[in-house]
Amino acid sequence: MTDTGGMDPAAVHKPPPLALVALASAMYGALAICVTGFASLLTDTDVISVPGIGPVPGAAAVLASVACFAGALWPTLNPPRPSYLGVVPVALAATLAHLAALWVLAVLLDAGFATATAAVGASVTSWTSPAFLGVAIVAAWGGIAVRRTAARPPHWPWERPDDGE
Repeated sequence: MTDTGGMDPAAVHKPPPLALVALASAMYGALAICVTGFASLLTDTDVISVPGIGPVPGAAAVLASVACFAGALWPTLNPPRPSYLGVVPVALAATLAHLAALWVLAVLLDAGFATATAAVGASVTSWTSPAFLGVAIVAAWGGIAVRRTAARPPHWPWERPDDGE
């Protein structure tokens, strides 16, 4: 049983969902950039290795993926004790949003349908999409875990209520 310090368990502070969505989304974006950067460095391959696509569609696709991650995580974090199964749709939505945004932005920036499709295909068959999926799983799980926790702010021993001594 969790020690609530004499407080009613229902009154234990839980972080607001909006703050957790912001925190988890920032974590997702930072980890996505970090993991793809390190994977690119370690494998000596480009994140988007298809010629004819500049850096703009890839970078903008990451931003779209972060926005989709936040939008998918919001309803997952609304219940007082969300299920960890909510990680699955959030991670899939963020990963698919990255692929869709990459394709749309490549087409809009005159890369052509074939080049945009090749870029998405290369992302799916290389390490890029699994990296986005893995990072989304970690970030969504972190947001859900913090929401489920019945933690209290830390207190010094002299700040705790007296035990009648």
